[in-house]
Amino acid sequence: MDLAKFKENLDKYAQLIVEVGINVQQSHTVVLQISVEQAPLARLITKKAYELKAAEVIVEWSDETIQKEFLTHASIDRIENFPQYKIDQANEWVKKGASRISVVSSDPGSLAGVDSKRVAAYQKAAGKALINLRKATQSNQVSWTVVAAAGESWAQKVFPELSAEQAVKALWEEIFKTARVDRKDPIAAWKQHDEALEEKADELNDQQFDALHYEAPGTDLTIGLPKNHLWEGAGSFNARGEKFIANMPTEEVFTAPDSRRVDGFISSTKPLSYAGSIISGMKFTFENGKVVDFSAEKGQDVLEELLATDEGAKHLGEVALVPDPSPISQSGIIFFNTLFDENASNHLALGSAYAFNLQDGTTMSDQELKDHGLNLSQTHVDFMVGSDQMSIDGIKKDGTVVPVFRNGDWA
Repeated sequence: MDLAKFKENLDKYAQLIVEVGINVQQSHTVVLQISVEQAPLARLITKKAYELKAAEVIVEWSDETIQKEFLTHASIDRIENFPQYKIDQANEWVKKGASRISVVSSDPGSLAGVDSKRVAAYQKAAGKALINLRKATQSNQVSWTVVAAAGESWAQKVFPELSAEQAVKALWEEIFKTARVDRKDPIAAWKQHDEALEEKADELNDQQFDALHYEAPGTDLTIGLPKNHLWEGAGSFNARGEKFIANMPTEEVFTAPDSRRVDGFISSTKPLSYAGSIISGMKFTFENGKVVDFSAEKGQDVLEELLATDEGAKHLGEVALVPDPSPISQSGIIFFNTLFDENASNHLALGSAYAFNLQDGTTMSDQELKDHGLNLSQTHVDFMVGSDQMSIDGIKKDGTVVPVFRNGDWA
């Protein structure tokens, strides 16, 4: 990829993020969370957002090296207590109905070697402090999107056989490809893709299964689904009725499980990058919706801290279906990044459910959501379970069994 072509693609990518990802409209507030390493993309996103008449663009910079130093050396009381000014800032974003862009680019193992209890303490403090922002996001009160940029450390993790420069180029090429930036008209390509996923979600909504039964090597799990659950595809609508795409790339259709009705066991099929560490070889056993036994071949201590976040972290908050023939899966690349790896595989999420996955859920109180079986938690962590050996059956209320997946693809 020559420099001129890269600049052209980066410009198209920025346009896609603001126009399709969060659908910037006149007078919108835009919050961009991005690494200092990605300043060129940040400048383009800011420029494109203002061209679409955004009222303001607020850039929140991050640096993984500084964050590691903080978590390694800062006084524990600073780690356990989230600053009030950051809480006030997040609440102000919610008040303004700010659209949020999160650009992920960090090394998936950036916090390796940091005491997992210190990392968990920070995650717990942040989760509690930013609860209003999380609720606004998970109820689609505001527009939000998660996209990627090729950080050098991350690129070398994905392509260890290449030099640093070649790895970054290779990762950018994959990002552009999976985000459809390499198409003649990326915006039209996303519209077509969104329609295809919406059609599949509609088919599942028409079925209104009472449960899903998963079978694969190391997996035999039944997941109950709430009455009036809603499957969603790529596109969502915010409280203003504006459409946005929450993840770019995305290949999934997803809904909320009944967090009280999950029984059996399941094994992960791809590594999980969580809190700056890699967790792999995970196995979970569920009874009456709750994780009662678990293990990991790598990152056991990090997984323990995740599950200890709160009671909801031991229950499921999302069920997502992704066919194994999806482009990301067929690339054969493990990205060590949930945004990509979850779109190569059926996946589940520990933690909070999305209120919009239940009919009228966005107008319900926390207790009403809980009464319908939706999980509440300070965390939401996807982990990958799909493979070309997975079969899934939909079970209706009357006991009728309908094939949904066979050998990793739609039945």
